[in-house]
Amino acid sequence: MTELADTRGRGIDFTSDAARRHLARRHRAEARFRSSGIISLAITAIFLLVLISDVVVKGLPAFWQHSLLLDVAVDPVSVDPGGTRDPAKIARADFGRLVKDRLAALFPEVTTRAKRKLLNGLLSSGAADDLRRRVLADPALIGKSIAMPALLSDDADLYLKGTVTGIAVRSGEGVATASRLADGRVALRSTAPDFASALAAVKSELAARAQALEDEASRLHEAASARLKAAELESQARALRIRASAPVQSEDLDGSLPSILAEVNGGLIKAAEVTPDGIVGTPLLAIRSLGPSPTGAWRVLIYETPESARRITDQEIAWLEHLRAQGIVEGRFNTRFFTSGDSREPELAGIRGALVGSLLTLFVTVVLCRPIGVAAAMYLEEFAPKNRMTEIIEVNINNLAAVPSIVFGLLGLALFLNAFGLPRSAALVGGMVLALLVLPTIIIASRAALKAVPPSIRDAALAVGASHQQSVFHHVLPLAMPGIMTGTIIGMAHALGETAPLLMIGMVAFIVDIPSGITDSATVLPVQIYLWSDLPELAFQAKTAAAILVLLVFLFVMNGAAIVLRRRFERRW
Repeated sequence: MTELADTRGRGIDFTSDAARRHLARRHRAEARFRSSGIISLAITAIFLLVLISDVVVKGLPAFWQHSLLLDVAVDPVSVDPGGTRDPAKIARADFGRLVKDRLAALFPEVTTRAKRKLLNGLLSSGAADDLRRRVLADPALIGKSIAMPALLSDDADLYLKGTVTGIAVRSGEGVATASRLADGRVALRSTAPDFASALAAVKSELAARAQALEDEASRLHEAASARLKAAELESQARALRIRASAPVQSEDLDGSLPSILAEVNGGLIKAAEVTPDGIVGTPLLAIRSLGPSPTGAWRVLIYETPESARRITDQEIAWLEHLRAQGIVEGRFNTRFFTSGDSREPELAGIRGALVGSLLTLFVTVVLCRPIGVAAAMYLEEFAPKNRMTEIIEVNINNLAAVPSIVFGLLGLALFLNAFGLPRSAALVGGMVLALLVLPTIIIASRAALKAVPPSIRDAALAVGASHQQSVFHHVLPLAMPGIMTGTIIGMAHALGETAPLLMIGMVAFIVDIPSGITDSATVLPVQIYLWSDLPELAFQAKTAAAILVLLVFLFVMNGAAIVLRRRFERRW
């Protein structure tokens, strides 16, 4: 014991100042390494949280949809004039006209053709689909009045979700009096400067527009060919500066400025001219009376986004707010998103076709690549001789796992479509291409699972008289199956998220119908996301984010299943 203590004391210095400083430096280095790891994990978690939060915030509105609750009379003359109850004739009837007539009955003041068309634009082109289905299912409803939800258009739906424009509301502090002018407009005057803040907001907007034009003009001055355009912008900016700084307490409004409205006596007036104590404008909703409206009984509204910068007009907003005040507007979970195929109309588009296409494509992929991949792994790991040929095959398999996915798309285009003449944009071809893509991954994962089985299992099987083939199939393969299943699921998750190879074989086509077989035209969820992300309608942005959420859920479920299988069946040797 004394010798050991002496040896330690002679061989390692623990007590000197130099040793203590060296140990302190080691501790500080370890602390820095630990801190850098924690900081890296925190940064990664923050980026992941920001990404998922952004997708969730943008995608949640797509899971909610607004409709109008209408009592629609199913007119026998329009739906079934002969009284034959023939389903083919009923299906061809104009149910949309019945829904539009019921909506028009709620606004009897809408008499012109232009306004009637604008009013009908609040409804989706598929607003009467539910009514048609119910009447076809029960022809006895013909001649009765049916309470049904009529789907709103995407622009109306977005407004009701609060994504089109902000609305500033302020109660009137003075007594407002309305009067009709000779040109049909309405003048509204208040005993208090209730519109002074609105007028100030208009002048501030004019100043901001002037500044933007001046900045653009200064940029264009740098290019000699654009100086004429720059001079024109400067002229426009000067005119706006004059309007913004003019002492005159009156401004004419146009569609490029925030809309100013007054809600008084059951009507709504859109201002064309604003002063601190009043407006002159056009009634969007008819005023019930021209009598004075007391303090607090009327309101000033400002639509912050200019009418020219949105797809929905002030008149349509007025109608929607009137319908919402009557309790006719209803928001409900958007089941159509999961039950419908793709559509050019955002409010009618769904992911069912893409989901079915993804499932069919994955089915073809797993049927092809799992048996081939496992068989190849068993041969290379258990039966193949160790020579130069097998080494070349193993190196190529490892290299194929790192090949860009679009290369497999080019291979599928040249081989399956051009050479074999298989149907374009079909789940069969998509599954074959993805099988080529994930086959190296499954082979590598299966070989690793087979290699993880202890050699004693093989030796014990051979010792009791089993052949090499029996030892592999009866003992090694069952023990390696959890790892093989995990690798297969991870490969399928990889295939589910692929887009580039499927674009190369034509699965980027616009597919409305739900595919019923592997040879039908189909698309997959990642391609559907790609198609929607390129469309200009604002509603498709929410659809894109919602489809991304669904895809992420599928990927999380598949990866979670792989983890559960590994933990449930994995054996530790």
